[in-house]
Amino acid sequence: MIHNRSYGSGAWSHPMRQPLILMALVLLALIAFATTAFAHAVTAGDKGYIQEVSGMKLIPFMYLGAKHMVTGYDHLLFLFGVVFFLYKMKHVGIYVSLFAIGHSTTMLAGVYFGWNFSSYLIDAIIGLSVVYKALDNLGAYQRWFGVQPDTKAATLIFGFFHGLGLATKLLEYDIAPNGLIPNLLAFNVGVEIGQLIALAMILIVMGYWRKTTSFWKHAYTANVVMMSAGFILVGYQMTGYFVA
Repeated sequence: MIHNRSYGSGAWSHPMRQPLILMALVLLALIAFATTAFAHAVTAGDKGYIQEVSGMKLIPFMYLGAKHMVTGYDHLLFLFGVVFFLYKMKHVGIYVSLFAIGHSTTMLAGVYFGWNFSSYLIDAIIGLSVVYKALDNLGAYQRWFGVQPDTKAATLIFGFFHGLGLATKLLEYDIAPNGLIPNLLAFNVGVEIGQLIALAMILIVMGYWRKTTSFWKHAYTANVVMMSAGFILVGYQMTGYFVA
């Protein structure tokens, strides 16, 4: 990944100069999400529909997949981190494709073969994926360990966990075996459509932001906020694991 960063001077070396408003808004938004649902939760109405229908329902399941992606804040945080320093559409396409391959594989396989993992633990790992990406964007691994992890491999591996997170939730709702495979494929197509919609919005905002002087001025803070959000997700899920 191409990171055009300088850590020697300026805003990157003086994080306390960055405005705290962005951090407060993002954390408040995350807390608002957390009070209503877990990272991969399906709304009550959607849950009831999944449990009641039988047979091939391609359009409804495609809609549910797209809805999940555009409202899945853990997915969006990780995706935001992945494209944060990607300036060429070629690079964006490579990384987003790796992420899509990862979460599609484990979502489909997890539901079909009934891989029943703790959703709390999987979602905690997903929170760690957000922390990992923020630290990668901050150049922490190079400074701490003198090495740069393989960002493509990491994107694919964390994609596997994002897919498992969704699979564990879908398994809880006992999708009818009649029409299971086409419905799962339709759901996955919806997820990819939702990902493209979310990605387009992120890239539009990032495109405008990068043209302003505030991008490099506030990039450090944005990734610190993302890292903090990831830790909050981890703590929230681990609390649920020990309390539930």
